[in-house]
Amino acid sequence: MMALSRDMKWIIAAGLLLGVFGSLLAFWGNPPNTGICISCFLENSAGALGLHNDVRMRYFRPELTAFILGSFLAAIAKGEFKARSSGSGLGGFTLGFLMIVGSAVFIGCPIKLILRLAGGDLTALSGLFGLIAGVTVGLQSLRGPDIKIFGSSRDGSNPLAFAVLGATLLLTVLGATGYLLKSKTGGGAMHAPTYMSLLAGLLLGAICQRSRFCVTGSLRDVILTHSPKAGLGLYFAFGGALLANILTGQFNPGYFDQPGAHLEPLWGFAGMALTGWAAVLAGGCPFRQLIKAGEGDLDGWMITVGMLSGATAVQLWNLDASSAGVTAQGKAAVLIGFALLASFSSSRRRV
Repeated sequence: MMALSRDMKWIIAAGLLLGVFGSLLAFWGNPPNTGICISCFLENSAGALGLHNDVRMRYFRPELTAFILGSFLAAIAKGEFKARSSGSGLGGFTLGFLMIVGSAVFIGCPIKLILRLAGGDLTALSGLFGLIAGVTVGLQSLRGPDIKIFGSSRDGSNPLAFAVLGATLLLTVLGATGYLLKSKTGGGAMHAPTYMSLLAGLLLGAICQRSRFCVTGSLRDVILTHSPKAGLGLYFAFGGALLANILTGQFNPGYFDQPGAHLEPLWGFAGMALTGWAAVLAGGCPFRQLIKAGEGDLDGWMITVGMLSGATAVQLWNLDASSAGVTAQGKAAVLIGFALLASFSSSRRRV
């Protein structure tokens, strides 16, 4: 029998809870196959803050602040909270922006990719292959001298703790009490009860801070080590979501008429490839960036700001895909994103 380290047991637990809650939050009211989706949640939350004008995408997702707050509390409890930065600046902002552009073209972040597959959505297979390809290319980009996307590491004291706590609590209260914009129809009008979203988010934020679980990070480790054991968190996330979907009647295998999906596999592949490549350079998938932000990582905050800006842009500029397909603007944005990441990689080789 394969022996598991304590850290690996934490990763398995994190993956399992992520899959189960990803299914249950959809069962409790979030859009189908979208129990957890960082890119979708950010688009909804940007609308709630009045950053775009799509009236169907306005709801401040309490899961977002709960992820950060759960990570914050876990880091404080373990004495791991520390304000730190490598000076990512515009580079980190750009990577966060591109991760959301790629996710919007696929229709979902890497976590939603797992949830779509666990719901029986066969169109998501193109995204899976794209994510693997993007992580692989990203790893090649990391070879050689360091690029100044991220500068030298700097640590600080913990005054940021009060800012993290205050900001997350304020946004949570504003969203829960109805002071932010809300959709009456569309995806923004579909949501789980606030208390369930908060509870799930806090638990996941805490356990994923403890385990360091990351979708693209797990894929990276599998590719680097050539060991299936490195992907145990992913397998349990998929298995937990699959089992919960079957038990709640949400498992609907097929290729056509899947919720939140389109029938353009080439662009589904490309969107996730862009997200995977950017996530490797950023040091984690969109979900992992929120967890890092809760720990006091200022690069995580900068990337999160980039992600929120990307979520706003995909709505304002019509970059996001829908069941009707991928827009011309979305396709162009993905190609521009590849060019930007290739320029980052080229800069590494010249340093």
